[in-house]
Amino acid sequence: MANKKAVILLSGGLDSTTTLYYARAKGYKCFCLLFDYGQRHKKELKAAVKLAKMNKSPYNIVKIALPWSKSALTDRKVKVPEKCKNIGKDIPVTYVPARNTIFLSFAASFAESIGANKIFIGANALDYSGYPDCRPNYIKAYEKAVNLGTKSGVSGNKLKIETPLISMTKAEIIKLGRKLKVPYDLTWSCYKGGKKPCGVCDSCLLREKGFEESVK
Repeated sequence: MANKKAVILLSGGLDSTTTLYYARAKGYKCFCLLFDYGQRHKKELKAAVKLAKMNKSPYNIVKIALPWSKSALTDRKVKVPEKCKNIGKDIPVTYVPARNTIFLSFAASFAESIGANKIFIGANALDYSGYPDCRPNYIKAYEKAVNLGTKSGVSGNKLKIETPLISMTKAEIIKLGRKLKVPYDLTWSCYKGGKKPCGVCDSCLLREKGFEESVK
């Protein structure tokens, strides 16, 4: 492949960090896009900066405001759910309206500007919180839309959205990450911003489940 540039949506969490290491292993020059969107803490963002620097990957932090969002991730008045028994069955209050559509739109603009034809996103539709913008049908539809609405897309240099983790369990993702030498101790997944992960939010529970199952 002549074009080996790729834009990586990097949050600093387990999935996006594994995706960064996966893209690097595939030989891509990775340009990381990080988002400061008014989330309730900055620990994940700080982790993303550290991980991008560790990998010598250029990064940009995009600062945006979503004042209308009533998500538990952006509105401190909304309580983060704890110890949910049916994670992924319903769309939780941690859903941020159209977040991946917003992020992918910035990524598409960035990719077209630097001549990259790949966007990597760590979307996952198995061990996940049930967000609709992490599902394969959404990714496929968005990829079609962005290629209809960009100069590169209509000129034949189509943009490809890569989701290497989308059909993997959290345990399978962690096993892949270990092979890629992902420093999971530097990642942050917890929805809360305490000194240590809370251990009871959806993200912490999914992460713990993944690590437990990855050694079976």
